[in-house]
Amino acid sequence: MPTIDCDPATARARLTDAGVRIDDGNTAHERWRAKRDGAVAVAYDDKVVVQGSDPTRLTALLADGGGRAHVYFDGASRGNPGPAAVGWCLVTADGIVAEGGERIGRATNNQAEYAALIRTLEAADEYGFEEVDVRGDSQLIVKQVRGEWDANDPELRERRVRVRELLEQFDRWSLGHVPREINERADDLANEALDDAN
Repeated sequence: MPTIDCDPATARARLTDAGVRIDDGNTAHERWRAKRDGAVAVAYDDKVVVQGSDPTRLTALLADGGGRAHVYFDGASRGNPGPAAVGWCLVTADGIVAEGGERIGRATNNQAEYAALIRTLEAADEYGFEEVDVRGDSQLIVKQVRGEWDANDPELRERRVRVRELLEQFDRWSLGHVPREINERADDLANEALDDAN
């Protein structure tokens, strides 16, 4: 059960800014309570206690600095172009914070990879992380975003611009290529999304 030493008024403002609903406390000692995604934050005079099955998202919003996450992405296309899906995973020292996979319609492999990277960065931002180490098994996407390779396709150039805009929201970021076996969870989530649609 994470305990965050902080000013409850500042913590309340952070949660309000993130769209979290704040309610009155249940006892005379509780200043307020907030619920989000399987967790409850309870404010006392000089601290906030977060409890529940998934405290990481609230903890990230409340902590001084949203913390750091390793984020993994993968896109899949069957047919290139063909039915496509994305998979993503956010990991901290506490384990997997969030993950997901979803169909994105018809796309090429590279379009799916960019869509996965965009969805991953949006999720990391939604969870309040301030630092991200981004990893994917598409060398093309990693090198294009880092500016090492050109993006000749106009649609991929637009997606690269969107990725860079999202990266600028973080205080610190890195982007690297990893072998498929390191990216296995994101790959599985993308393929499961495709399989579930059949």
